Amino acid sequence: MALLRLRAALLGPARLRGGGISWSVLRSYSSASAKEKAGRNAVCERTELLEVLKARVKQLQTTNMTEVTINKVDLAPLRSDRHQDLLQKAVDASTAVEHLVPRQSSSWTEKLKKEMYIRQLKVEKKLSIAASQMTLEGQAKVKTKVKVKAKVKAKVKTKTKSKATSKKSQKSPKAAAATSGNQSHAGPSSAYAYHKPRVEEMKRDVKAQKSQRVHEDRNSSQRKIMQQTIQSNLECHLHLQQPEEAEKLLLLYHTNPMKRKLLSVDAYNVVMRGWARKGCLDRVIHLFSMLESISLRPNLDSYAILLECMTQSQSSTKAIWRCVQHLKKDGFQVDDLFQKCLFEGDEKEMVLKAIRSIQPDYQLPPPPKPKICKSALLKNFYSEKKTVSYPKLDFSVQELRERFQQQLEMELNSTVTIESVESTKPLTPQAIKARQQLAAFRSQWRGAILQALQKSKHNMSQVKTMSGHSILYPYLCLLPDEEYVDIMMQILNTLSPQGESLAVLARELGSKVYNRYLTQRKLHSGQLEKVQEIYENYIHLLAKDSQPSEYLPREYWEKLVAEAGYGPSLNLRDCSWPYVLLMRLGMYLLEVLVHAVKVPRNTLNPRLQSKLIPVLYHIYSFRSSWQVGLIKPHPIFSQIVSDAAETLLTFNSSAIPMLCPPVPWTSPHFGAFVLNDTKLMRFVDGAIQHQQLLDQCPQVNLHPVLDALNQLGNCAWKINQPVLDIIISIFNDKGNEKLDIPPPVSEAPKPPVAPSSSSALHKSQKHELLLCKKKAAEMHSLRMDALYKLSIANYVRDKVFWFPHNMDFRGRTYPCPPYFNHLGNDVTRAILLFAEGRPLGPKGLDWLKIHLINLTGLKKKNALQERLDYANEIMEEILDSADHPLTGRKWWMNTDEPWQVLACCMEIAKASRSPDPAAFISHFPVHQDGSCNGLQHYAALGRDLIGAISVNLMPCNVPQDVYSVVAQQVEEFRKKDAEEGLKIAQVLEGFIGRKVVKQTVMTVVYGVTRYGGRLQMEKRLKEIEFPEEYVWEASHYLVKQVFNGIKEMFSATRDIQNWLTESAKLIAQSGRTVEWVTPLGLPIVQPYYRIKPTVLTCSMQNLSVKSSSNSTQKPDTVKQKNAFPPNFIHSLDSTHMMLTALHCFRQGLTFVSVHDCYWTHALTVDIMNQICRQQFVALHSQKILEDLSKFMLKNYCSPDKESRALWQKKLMEQLSDVPKTGEFNLNKVIDSTYFFS
Repeated sequence: MALLRLRAALLGPARLRGGGISWSVLRSYSSASAKEKAGRNAVCERTELLEVLKARVKQLQTTNMTEVTINKVDLAPLRSDRHQDLLQKAVDASTAVEHLVPRQSSSWTEKLKKEMYIRQLKVEKKLSIAASQMTLEGQAKVKTKVKVKAKVKAKVKTKTKSKATSKKSQKSPKAAAATSGNQSHAGPSSAYAYHKPRVEEMKRDVKAQKSQRVHEDRNSSQRKIMQQTIQSNLECHLHLQQPEEAEKLLLLYHTNPMKRKLLSVDAYNVVMRGWARKGCLDRVIHLFSMLESISLRPNLDSYAILLECMTQSQSSTKAIWRCVQHLKKDGFQVDDLFQKCLFEGDEKEMVLKAIRSIQPDYQLPPPPKPKICKSALLKNFYSEKKTVSYPKLDFSVQELRERFQQQLEMELNSTVTIESVESTKPLTPQAIKARQQLAAFRSQWRGAILQALQKSKHNMSQVKTMSGHSILYPYLCLLPDEEYVDIMMQILNTLSPQGESLAVLARELGSKVYNRYLTQRKLHSGQLEKVQEIYENYIHLLAKDSQPSEYLPREYWEKLVAEAGYGPSLNLRDCSWPYVLLMRLGMYLLEVLVHAVKVPRNTLNPRLQSKLIPVLYHIYSFRSSWQVGLIKPHPIFSQIVSDAAETLLTFNSSAIPMLCPPVPWTSPHFGAFVLNDTKLMRFVDGAIQHQQLLDQCPQVNLHPVLDALNQLGNCAWKINQPVLDIIISIFNDKGNEKLDIPPPVSEAPKPPVAPSSSSALHKSQKHELLLCKKKAAEMHSLRMDALYKLSIANYVRDKVFWFPHNMDFRGRTYPCPPYFNHLGNDVTRAILLFAEGRPLGPKGLDWLKIHLINLTGLKKKNALQERLDYANEIMEEILDSADHPLTGRKWWMNTDEPWQVLACCMEIAKASRSPDPAAFISHFPVHQDGSCNGLQHYAALGRDLIGAISVNLMPCNVPQDVYSVVAQQVEEFRKKDAEEGLKIAQVLEGFIGRKVVKQTVMTVVYGVTRYGGRLQMEKRLKEIEFPEEYVWEASHYLVKQVFNGIKEMFSATRDIQNWLTESAKLIAQSGRTVEWVTPLGLPIVQPYYRIKPTVLTCSMQNLSVKSSSNSTQKPDTVKQKNAFPPNFIHSLDSTHMMLTALHCFRQGLTFVSVHDCYWTHALTVDIMNQICRQQFVALHSQKILEDLSKFMLKNYCSPDKESRALWQKKLMEQLSDVPKTGEFNLNKVIDSTYFFS
């Protein structure tokens, strides 16, 4: 087993990439001599080639092996003869791919079978004990139980489709393992529930209701996913202008009474729309009659399509009149057509023409009057007369139009290729040759991939019968063949030498195709043209040479849309693809790529035979106890890429900051980028529940959240060029780990060399080799991350740019571009400046100095005035750092945030040397950070006086440091235990300090467990050189004492945490997920489920898909209860931030945030501080816990006392028992200097 793990780790360690950073090109950073480098490369090539060959042998040996299925799975084949089979088998695989199940039998699988067999025996033993106990309860009860038992056995037998008897399964370990896996969902647990002694009535009620609800939810969700698959297939035919093919598919389901149940009105509408665009009225009417023949009621879209087609075919007014009468008979109004339907192209005009043929004076209904948000927290914000005009940018209308065109062009191209910041090395003959080889190979590969794709598509198209037609074929026709080739070549060019997971590559390929399809939809529907037209008017709100306006961006955009009246709708009709379909399509393209791309074996060694070998290999590696499939490039390819040392990087256009102000969020489906599809709320791939909640929520309730996101996204940025240049110079000079500039991989520790007498490495050398490979992989990942960030920053160095924002399911906000943004590390934040400059004003320079000292971490316990005095004392060091950052005394390097400190030193130097510092125009962001913000929210919720003092909710002359207080308390516990003779307490003397306990104290509020806290402690103790032999015991001891200290200090906090945890536990045990609504009206649901894997059968290997289609799964009780307290607090801190953002706008401030760290100009820090405190008090003046209790009682407990089950009564008691609050006066926060500082 150990040998397998080591071998797998050598082939491809799990930690290949960090932070989701894909590898672009492996470069040589080594400063070694050319001879040494050549020798090392030769060894590396031979070693890696041997690894690949071993992996290939292993792969070939496993081709015909039986597959090991660990858990109960549903098979969803890549290709199937019947649509229905595909849909039925794919339905549960609606989301995230986690693991890959190889077709391989090995020692670990045998061990697993043995464990499953033992588990089965234990279950059988429990059943027999339960049965023997039952016999003591009387003959009558036994009869009843036996009947139930028989039913359960029959159910299990049917579900597993097994012909073997239970006796046979006991005898056969293999059968026992399979049966155990199949019964894991409803077998042993259900059977045991029926066999064990009678339990209390409450538990029985819970099981009965939960089982019924889960069954109903599963059927509903399966139906929805299957309908979505049919719908997406029909939409493909519509996009390809193939109504005949669409109708064939529809008839396949319509003519079968069982399959017909999967069809919705929308499916018929898609086919009707295809015929309507061709003016085939007879086909549309025929489909209309088919719809009504199966008792489906036409909806508004059905009538809109019919009227459009009547206009196209020049139908008589009498026919149109009959259609309108039919529409009214079904309960609709003519106005509804134009208020509720989504249109593409000129569809709206065609429908209007039909209506006017029978009502010549008909006018489009006026747009609905904008609704005003009634949130108690924003009552005055929205209702009072607006007195502040929306702030203008320093750009004219024409300049903003030009920027919009640049952004549009970038998004239409899908990708952006930029220069890397790496120093340009002189081109050697070897590099020139490698680049020529690579260019020739890429040209050949493009042709080979195109030929393979076209051949595969041709084979699919030759199958005449509908049943044999591949479900993927229409998806392979949506784009020109060359675009599919481009997508596959992008994947090839960005593949890391260590390889990448099959699942990740498949998801990326499928998503790229889907995103380009969406772009095509927007182009063909006319939506893009309309967005362009509206945006050109929208920029009048922002341009400096236009009239001031009091509208918010969302309000102004909605006004322009309403005024536009005609043309296509801005929201596309739902055309999303099921997640399993994306994965299947991605796997197909990956298989084409792997089989088509080849390279001559003698490319690097002419003495070898010139046989073509694959460039990409499929191998297996371990991740925890799972064996996963990787796609790894051949060493020949990696070596050529390394020798070529290319300096271009290619990114998706959505990874680059926007070059124009973002499109404002106006709904959960529209906002951010011009073309790139962006979700308002981030969630796991395939999850649907968050989007359903947003769609069901009244749009007016989402206005505060949308407006806050728009405010954050409308902040314009620019690059701090002097700081960026210094960082790039260090990056290209082997980096500096102390300054958080990752060194190149050439600086990684060298692996041990095998003795010349023996090729075998000793056990210790193997371990050292493994550690060296792991370190090199980590260094490579960090280096690539820094390379991406710095290269993007360099690309926009002379531009003004914007970060569109969206949020996670708790409401926490994030910039959409993933690599370079202000949520990054110290390096990234140091090179960002506000594009808008403001004078420092009378206090601005002082705030810059205080901000500088805050960044150093030197005077955390001192008052603001003392920090300012200290800054004035070290002015010489500040100026020296600014003037001579790399050649002076380098004071800035020995601080907590060195790069931000350097940037601030430079700003202070420029301001202090200006003739009038108060008039100096500053672009520098000044930060104000919450003091352990999670505990601040807890202390405010519980009105906890002691807790409030500890986290600076109470005014004090100096800042209170909760971490130091906890450290002192732990030290007191230690002294007491040491006096009583506890060895570990004695060893810890002198080691307990603020640094050791800080991370655990900070994360306790966010739900860290004792296990997680112990790992944190262990890491901190190692950093302070604590005796290694005592680390494990000391970390156990410390985490226990920290938890005890916090419990004593924050009693109300613990009460609230316990109430939230227990409530979530009972809710999850009832079969429901935990939901709540934030004080700003954002609906939230926790996405934690007990996931059942489903296998996608593919020719390369099987993909095990973890289904998180939400309602189909039971909640994960442990995750639901542990995550609720931290998620609830996160939703409150996001609410506080959004309130502050909106009110800062009303005061004319520039404002952005990094969660609980708020940024603004030095001039406006005092105003932001006032607003921040006012909104915190306003937020916590609401009855937050009482409102949460009422919401949950309404949501989870039946109002009918008679029908209320015992478990509901217990839940009701728990939810009603809201924790009592203390005596703290919340208004004291207004005067607390160090609340945010």
